[in-house]
Amino acid sequence: MGSQLAYREFLTRYKAPIYRLICNYIGDPDEALDLVQEAFVSAFAAIDRYDDSRAFRVWMSRIAVNKCRDWARRRKVRAFFSAALPLEKAYDVASADPLPDEELSGRGQVQIVRRAMDGLPAKLREVLILRAIDEMSQAEAAKILGVSEKTVETRLYRARLRMREQLGDLS
Repeated sequence: MGSQLAYREFLTRYKAPIYRLICNYIGDPDEALDLVQEAFVSAFAAIDRYDDSRAFRVWMSRIAVNKCRDWARRRKVRAFFSAALPLEKAYDVASADPLPDEELSGRGQVQIVRRAMDGLPAKLREVLILRAIDEMSQAEAAKILGVSEKTVETRLYRARLRMREQLGDLS
């Protein structure tokens, strides 16, 4: 009974920030819900390995980022195999590109920024999400990503520079 209460408190406290992190990382709210569930299942399974000298939010965020990375790898593999189908089966594969009318209606600045972020290399996108969107400290982002604070600073600078180059006409 005590562990169920602890798990409920754990979910109550961290579900929303972990969902925001994952949703910002992958850009798909529905997939984000699945990944949040995967992250919490993994965390519950590994709770006995939690090092209480580290902030719990950082530990949980690291699990979430790893789930996002796994998701991205699986997505690339699925895209490869979808593209590798024989031509006679090509009509079964829907294009991932939006329809022309959807493209025109979805030209808001948010979609443009999202596409620009998606175009960043994963290492730059991760830092940008953690620092600029989730407003984590440089130290927290470094712990989550397993890099130095200086690396976080450098990656954030490069990410912002690339975003400025891509979005210069929006400002």
